[in-house]
Amino acid sequence: MREDGALVPAVMLLLGVLAVQWWVALPPAWLCGVGALVALVLFRCGRYGRALAWCLLGVAWACWRGGTAMDARLPRDREGQDVYVVGRVVDLPLVRDDATGFLLDVEEARFGSTPLALRGRVRVNWYNDAPDIPPCSRWQLTLRLKRPRGMLNPGGADSERSALERHIVAVGYVRNGAGNEQRGSPGFCVNAVRQAISQGIAARVDDPHDAALLQTFSVSDTRGLSQRDWEVARANGIPHLIAISGFHVGVAALFGVWFARFIYLLFPRLGLRLPRVQAQAALAMLVAGVYGALAGFGLPTVRTLLMIGIVALARCSRRHANGPQTLAVALMAVLVADPLSALSAGFWLSFIGVAFLMACMNTRGRGLRGFLHELSSGQLVMTLSLLPLTMWFFGESSLVGALSNLIAVPFVSFVIVPVTLVGMILLGLCPSLAQPVFWCAAWLAHAQWWLLERMATWPGAHWYLPEVGGWALLFATLGALWLFMPRGMPMRWLGGLLFLPLLFPPRDVPVAGGFQLWMLDVGQGLSMLVRTEHHVLVYDAGARYPSDFDLGEAAVLPSLHALGIGRVDLIVASHADNDHAGGVPAVAAAFPEAERISGEPERLPIPMAPCEPGKRWQWEGVTVRILPSGREGGPANDRSCVLLVEGKGGRALLTGDISAAVEPAVAAAIPHGPPLVLSVPHHGSKTSSSVGFIQSTSPTLALVSAGWRSRFHHPNAAVMQRYDDAGVPWLNTATAGAIQVDLPPDGAPHVSETWRQRQSRYWRE
Repeated sequence: MREDGALVPAVMLLLGVLAVQWWVALPPAWLCGVGALVALVLFRCGRYGRALAWCLLGVAWACWRGGTAMDARLPRDREGQDVYVVGRVVDLPLVRDDATGFLLDVEEARFGSTPLALRGRVRVNWYNDAPDIPPCSRWQLTLRLKRPRGMLNPGGADSERSALERHIVAVGYVRNGAGNEQRGSPGFCVNAVRQAISQGIAARVDDPHDAALLQTFSVSDTRGLSQRDWEVARANGIPHLIAISGFHVGVAALFGVWFARFIYLLFPRLGLRLPRVQAQAALAMLVAGVYGALAGFGLPTVRTLLMIGIVALARCSRRHANGPQTLAVALMAVLVADPLSALSAGFWLSFIGVAFLMACMNTRGRGLRGFLHELSSGQLVMTLSLLPLTMWFFGESSLVGALSNLIAVPFVSFVIVPVTLVGMILLGLCPSLAQPVFWCAAWLAHAQWWLLERMATWPGAHWYLPEVGGWALLFATLGALWLFMPRGMPMRWLGGLLFLPLLFPPRDVPVAGGFQLWMLDVGQGLSMLVRTEHHVLVYDAGARYPSDFDLGEAAVLPSLHALGIGRVDLIVASHADNDHAGGVPAVAAAFPEAERISGEPERLPIPMAPCEPGKRWQWEGVTVRILPSGREGGPANDRSCVLLVEGKGGRALLTGDISAAVEPAVAAAIPHGPPLVLSVPHHGSKTSSSVGFIQSTSPTLALVSAGWRSRFHHPNAAVMQRYDDAGVPWLNTATAGAIQVDLPPDGAPHVSETWRQRQSRYWRE
């Protein structure tokens, strides 16, 4: 095989798969088949024809798999209806205070007495005293389902893309009823073994947090980790170490090699029957495969297993497999098995990280000095090379990550993980001897985490940049490759210049006298941003749920970071209802210097000043003023703090949850002026948006913040008909995602972007 024998096909196959992921719609299946046939013909057309054929095969294969995955989703006409399913629990169920969450692999489904074509994984929550749900158990359940749909905001996670990549065809919850029952006892399965090991660790380690760390290192059970733990991990750039990484699987394979050597040391005559090299390769693959199964076969784990398998096969057949060829074959195997894996961050971080190490770490000295040089240089290479990708996928990176990894990688991989592996083995062979080993591992993990928590507070631990563009990502990645080229490459320092588009992106900042208005997509809740040339106002921050899912952290803060906002001047909690104020504490903690006010300060968990009608702020020719609303002691919704934002070319009215009872007072306090953009009161509830209020305010645009298929039926159809009758155009975050409205000083207000339109993809609902 030529030196580039597998490299070119792998790269071209990847380009074909990647191209499809940018498409808004997929072609019909027959056209994918035609593309595959054309590719087969091109294989006979020389070197360049074969390269094009691999690319076309990638396109056809990704189109077909993407189309079948979308067709497998719950039929739209069955959303919000009860569906009877029979399925098996996959992975490890997550038990929370409010519910038990799990993935169900559907085997049978029907609507009433009619069979329903639903196959795939369903993400389920079981509320109201859920029973014990063992891994691999089989259940018959009545579920209320809907298609996977997520909130879309600047810098936010794309849960619809994630659902496609994970083959989730529906999400929902268990309906109460006598028909919900387990069918038989679960048999043997890997997840049951993982659960048993996890429970064994918890029973032998006193400190729950130390036990949670060992559970992640042993069987990739991250259920015991808190949101704070993940923040510490991100601040140190070590999320790859929290769960079982590919490097840990490599350590397990090394254990297999050492064990084989030990056996041959005890029984040297065994070499007459089975060559030692082949035995080492086979045992390394066996140990790595078992450990990978216990890790849940995550993508980095699968990539490492494929690479180990290729090397093992080459050793057994007495052939040589170099690093780039091995990585290329592993890449092709992953894409052939599942081209949708290219949608995950783990795919890119895993393959790009290893590729950079192979390209840039091609020399190594001997002995301890060479090992230390490779270890330290490797952390620098990984930190800088993956910086563009981490910014692209997560919107943040860590400037202390290189140092944290330099300490954590060897200590976790060569000390904590091996000790934990010994404890796992003893747990199966002699449980009484496992306890002191787990105590030792827990003490080591505790000491390591103590250091990481201190490092997480260092300056630069959380480093945010505005949203990364495609060209900035490409230039920065090429710049990292240029910087770490071998010695002799001319002007390597110029690679640093290619990072400039990433570090200094163009910023869309309003000019004096104008402002930007953002209505974020926070589901059934409200969060709005007002941005002037040098000031920022946050009005509400969505809900915080009993599961600790906080929209202030998950939607508002990522949006602020993605928009390049590093300072907030005023935080307003319109009133104390959870769907408006639940996320406010998280935003206030991130911006402690901001002034804070609320219509119901006495009901909030953090100190906030009361809203005083008539109070105003002047920011670069833009006035923010508090209007009168409900009185103290009145209904909570009517006490919402109502704001009027006035620029030279347009105005915005932020209304919270006021009802028709106080709308006349609000409308009377609004002077005549330029066109007005209205935040529709109370998510479009039937108790608000009276005809008189719409006529008095005469908005040029109305914005609704509501959840998709809201259980409150917001916005009310009759209410929105009033806006239609008045000739007022309106947008709903449930169907538009986040909405950006520009109100320039010298023009009319206009919608700049809606996020579902901007991020339109074939998997978008």
